[in-house]
Amino acid sequence: MTKTEKLLAELIELRSINPAFLPEEDAWTGERRVAEFIAAIAADAGLEIEFCEVLPGRPNLFARLRPAGRVRSRVWLVPHLDTVGGAEEQFTPRKRNGRFYGRGACDTKGSVAAMLSALCQLAGQKERPASTEITLVAVIDEEIGQAGSRWLAKSGLKADLAIIGEPTRLKVVTAHKGSSWLRLETRGKSAHGARPELGRNAIHLMARIVDLLETDYAAELRRRRHPLLGPPTVSVGVIRGGTQPNIVPDRCVLEVDRRTLPGETENGLRREMSRFLRKHRLSAACSSSKLAPCLPLETDPRHPLVVQLMCAARQEEPAGVHYFCDASVLARAGIPSVVFGPGDIAQAHTANEWISLAALERGTATLLGFLQSLS
Repeated sequence: MTKTEKLLAELIELRSINPAFLPEEDAWTGERRVAEFIAAIAADAGLEIEFCEVLPGRPNLFARLRPAGRVRSRVWLVPHLDTVGGAEEQFTPRKRNGRFYGRGACDTKGSVAAMLSALCQLAGQKERPASTEITLVAVIDEEIGQAGSRWLAKSGLKADLAIIGEPTRLKVVTAHKGSSWLRLETRGKSAHGARPELGRNAIHLMARIVDLLETDYAAELRRRRHPLLGPPTVSVGVIRGGTQPNIVPDRCVLEVDRRTLPGETENGLRREMSRFLRKHRLSAACSSSKLAPCLPLETDPRHPLVVQLMCAARQEEPAGVHYFCDASVLARAGIPSVVFGPGDIAQAHTANEWISLAALERGTATLLGFLQSLS
C-alpha cells in the first residue's frame, strides 16, 4: 500500500460526517478530528498550521508551505472535510480490484489525500517554489451550506488560484452549473370532501404546474446551451399539500431543483418562472429555499495558472461539470477557481462509494508536477 493509499484509508476510518446528517449528540459529527489528524501530518512535513473556527467545533484548516523567497503569488488547494452519512460498514475502508471503497473515498477524501500527499512531498524536497506560497485549505460544510468556503470568501484572504478538490475524473474544470431551489406555492379554498365543488383544490392546481415544468418548461431549457455545460435543467423534487383525504386542500407547496448556467441569477429565475406560469394562465408564489445562493462557475481557461495546471494534467481543452461546489463561492470573492480531483461524481454518496487507486496516484502526481512548476 502506497503512502497516499494508507492516508486515504485512515481518512475514511476517521469519520467527519456533516452534522446535518446525524443527531446533535452523535460522537462522529463534525470535521474537527479529521482536521487535527491532517494538521499533525502536515506539521511533521514542516508546514505551518493554522485553525480558523467557522462554526462551533468546526474549523477550517490551513497548512501552508512558504516559498524560498518573498511571496509574490499564492495557490490554494481546497478540498472539503465533511461527508454525508452512511451505514457502519461504509466507514471501514476496503481495497478490492484496484479500487478503494468507503464513505468519502470519492467525495472528497480522495482529493484530501492527493493534495496533502503532493504538498508534503514538495515540502520534503530540496527545492521549493521561489515566490509562490502554497496552502492546503481544508474547509468544512460543503455538503450543506458551504460555511467553510463562504467564511473564506468573506475573510479578505486572497489567492491567485484556488484548486477545489472534487471528483472530476482528473479533468481541470473551469465551469460548473449553479444550483437553485425554487419553492412554488398554490392557494385554493378548503371544503368538505363530500362537496368538492364548493372548494378549489390547490393540489390540482399544482399538478398542472408539475406537468408543465416537466414538459414545456424543460423543453424550453433544452434550447439553451453552454459550450461546456450543455443546457440548464429542471427537476421536481418535493410536493406537499393537504391535511387529510376528506378536506379539499387549500394549500400546496412544490420544491424544484433548477440547475443554472453562467449568467443566470436567482432573481432572474423567479421572474422567468412567473412569466412562464402567466403564459399558461397559472400563478404560484415563487421564492428560493436555498440557505445561500449557489451560483454557477465560469473561470477563464486562458488564465496562466489554469493553463499551467492543464499542462500538468496533459489536457488540451477545459471541462465542465453539472454539479455545484465551493469553486463558485471563492470565484465570486475574486479568487480564480477551478475544480480538479480523482474520482467520478457518479460514485459520490452511493452505498458502495469508491475511487480508483490508479486515479488517486495519478492525481497526486499531477498536483505535484503542477506545484513543482510554480515559480
